[in-house]
Amino acid sequence: MEWTRREFVLGGAAFAGAGLIGGPALAAASDFAGTAVDNGVSYRSTNFARIDKKWRRQVVKYFSSEPVGTVVVDTRNHFLYLIMENKTAIRYGVGVGKDGFKWYGRATIDAKTLWPKWTPPAEMRKRNPDLPDSIEGGSPKNPLGARALYLHADGVDTGYRFHGTIVPSSIGTDASSGCIRMFNEDAIDLYQRCPIGTAAQVLPHIADQAGDAPQVAVE
Repeated sequence: MEWTRREFVLGGAAFAGAGLIGGPALAAASDFAGTAVDNGVSYRSTNFARIDKKWRRQVVKYFSSEPVGTVVVDTRNHFLYLIMENKTAIRYGVGVGKDGFKWYGRATIDAKTLWPKWTPPAEMRKRNPDLPDSIEGGSPKNPLGARALYLHADGVDTGYRFHGTIVPSSIGTDASSGCIRMFNEDAIDLYQRCPIGTAAQVLPHIADQAGDAPQVAVE
């Protein structure tokens, strides 16, 4: 799978944030609790005992005019919702784009990848000659984590994705170059629930939308 320049930039930022190109190490050992296995890949599992409960995956009451199966992202409050039946949704905590890198709009998930490979572009490698040519999927140093779901608009790749992360502490913050980060466990869960063609809407803030916008009440 080829990666867009924006995804390369995002990957590079995460790579630096994890201390792999001279940046500060953001992912402490305490962020992880043992290992898990997914599709033959052993990876560090998130230490959810240290995660605020509001960022953990949960079913909530959710009122929306969007069809069942739609993914809605509230970037300001750092939540991703997968709309379910009976006015409910699965809510995931997410990390979103930093100021100047946020993207809002409607799209569809037109491609998905398990344990995506990360390949830094030539221009990034020129600035950071210590970068490897690529990092295979499943490596603990791969900034894209366990899954990548690619957002397209009108058949064109937007350059934005939903994907896992190697920095669990970035969930609930504005940390990326525009893509939506998830705990690896949540990226795996969302991947399984969203077939190709799933509709997605990224909102600047639910409260700023029109009267038919989703309203949320946690169970």
